[in-house]
Amino acid sequence: MTTITVYTSADGIRGFLASGHAGGKKIRGYDLVCCAVSALTQTGVNALEAVAKTTPVVEVRDGYLKCILPNEMTAEQSGKAQIVLQTVMTGLTDIQKVYPNLIRIQQEEWRQADAY
Repeated sequence: MTTITVYTSADGIRGFLASGHAGGKKIRGYDLVCCAVSALTQTGVNALEAVAKTTPVVEVRDGYLKCILPNEMTAEQSGKAQIVLQTVMTGLTDIQKVYPNLIRIQQEEWRQADAY
């Protein structure tokens, strides 16, 4: 199962952690749910850089992607970052609705200790 932890604060989404493998049906050797989660989360990281013009703190390894917004952002960067992160979460929620046994989304209150 893939678990998505969404870190939130009063200011909105601060970041997310995607961990684990969905273990879904493989087509041509690829787990489509894992591929979809990977595509959404990696696109989110890229969009934070390209659209919000901010550089998130990112850690990636097999079955693990953590993305945390930097502490210092302008109001414009923060607004665009929220749109990007809400879009990623919308896509992940849609996947969870179709495959509830393969992806779990949980929300945690942001703590600075989660950043690194």
